[in-house]
Amino acid sequence: MHFHPQTLLAMTTLHWLRRLGGPGLIFLGIGDSSVIPLTGSMDVLTVLLAANRSTWWPYYAVMATLGSMIGSYITYGLAKKGGKQALERRLSCDKVNKIYKKFEEHGFLAVMVPALLPPPFPFVPFILAAGAMQYAPKKFLGALAMGRGIRFSVLALLGAIYGRHITRFFAQYYKPTLAILAVLVTAGLTLALIQYLRRRKDQSPAAV
Repeated sequence: MHFHPQTLLAMTTLHWLRRLGGPGLIFLGIGDSSVIPLTGSMDVLTVLLAANRSTWWPYYAVMATLGSMIGSYITYGLAKKGGKQALERRLSCDKVNKIYKKFEEHGFLAVMVPALLPPPFPFVPFILAAGAMQYAPKKFLGALAMGRGIRFSVLALLGAIYGRHITRFFAQYYKPTLAILAVLVTAGLTLALIQYLRRRKDQSPAAV
């Protein structure tokens, strides 16, 4: 099976994160909830780690939650400084208005529910909205901890219960599974770069 250099690099990174165990979840969570959307990668790594060491599943659930909270808080802080303009530059007017309405009507649930839902439901826009709308930090972190805590606890527990089947599957399809995760990482990096270049272009003075 032939892979592009970027995919091989991403596969190596993911393999390294898996070998790190809990700290690997911290690093991946920071990236996943901040500038790089790595859809599904946190879920897969949490399940695999819990499957390998079933008695450690609460530890992996906590580490995944912590990594996601750190990354989310970084994004929240950046959006808080940038204000609503930062969010409106990233999303369409229709999406922005829908998110604003959810925050005005539900507040706490507008963070907790998206944090709980699995991919491909987009979560980062709600982090950005919480910061842009100056949502209280304690309430934001509380909602985030509840949503992510429940989600990763369930995933880690499933990994612990069905560990033998999961590890057998992973052993059989090791390279294809890593390749899929690597594609997610590569796609996330590409999207992050495109968004960065687009923002730079929008912020640059108009050409005369």
